[in-house]
Amino acid sequence: MAVDITWPVVITTALVDSINPCAIGVLILLISTLIVIHNNRKKMLAVGTIYIAAVYVTYFLAGIGLLLFIQRLNIAQPLSIVVGGLVILMGIIEVKDFFWYGRGISLSIAPKYVKYIENYAKRVTVPGAILLGAFVAAVELPCTGGPYLAITTWIAQAKTLPIKALYYLLVYNFIFVLPLIVILALVYFGVKVQKIKRWKQNYRRWMRLAIGLVLIALGILLILIAYNIITFSLQ
Repeated sequence: MAVDITWPVVITTALVDSINPCAIGVLILLISTLIVIHNNRKKMLAVGTIYIAAVYVTYFLAGIGLLLFIQRLNIAQPLSIVVGGLVILMGIIEVKDFFWYGRGISLSIAPKYVKYIENYAKRVTVPGAILLGAFVAAVELPCTGGPYLAITTWIAQAKTLPIKALYYLLVYNFIFVLPLIVILALVYFGVKVQKIKRWKQNYRRWMRLAIGLVLIALGILLILIAYNIITFSLQ
């Protein structure tokens, strides 16, 4: 009997994607800059909360747009093959970083954007955090977008009801930003941002490995489903 595995796949992928060192690194940069310049935890909390909300909304709207694009053009099956191959390649690059971090090709935010984010964070206002969040969500896509692209393509191929697809994306993106919420809360309640930064540095290779393995598995599943080699009830 066919089993609907979409929820487990969505939740597992979101959990792994949520520990992406790119997303965590940008938030740490923002928080540390705010603390050094303003030494105001309330402003840090306000800016950080709006920033995370902006990232959430941007990713969610991007997912909706991609989902509608795929379904309206009815290209879920052929796109699954292309996306499957792409995310397998991205997964191999992530696994490479477990063994040779930063050598050769890596999925990361371009250095010029990191510098811009750092400079903007020094003068960011509470409303300006919305623009910063949207901007960061866009420029970190090469680093964080692989799992999300795979999941969106998976959902599109499932041809599920629109309201259920909406739930998938809402839950996925909430899980994705959950570590950012936790980090912001920890710093607000007194945990040193340097301690969190050291933790991220110590475990970033393992984060890359987890993301890489999930990407490879998702890519293989997408290709197998597209060719009807395996079949799931995805409704």
